[in-house]
Amino acid sequence: MKTKSILLMICASGLLAVVLGAFGAHSLKPHLSDYQRLIYEKGVSYQFYHTLAAFMAYILFEVKQVRYLLTAAVLFLIGIVFFSGSLYILATAELTGFPVELAGPVTPVGGMFFILGWGTLIFAGVKNAQLSDK
Repeated sequence: MKTKSILLMICASGLLAVVLGAFGAHSLKPHLSDYQRLIYEKGVSYQFYHTLAAFMAYILFEVKQVRYLLTAAVLFLIGIVFFSGSLYILATAELTGFPVELAGPVTPVGGMFFILGWGTLIFAGVKNAQLSDK
């Protein structure tokens, strides 16, 4: 995958987080219970956090050219799709009719990708001289 494609996906994730956050706060709010709204907001929050983490890993990759940094960015993006995506589905399942039993087990898979992303950043910092603490 080309690095420009990864940057565009990161930017699209940030844009989508803003759009979904606004949609949840304004259009969905009257249709969701407090619990559903909390689930939806958690999806938006984690999407924002990990979009920023992916962006920072991408920028550091561009400066230092350590491949693991780009890998971490991709892992964060995959985590966003599974984790936040499944939370959006779970929060709106009553409205959409989507079977909750299909989306529920996906959330921890996304969490695992987040953990792998953070672990990859740690590995990059420990194993690469380009990221030394000069």
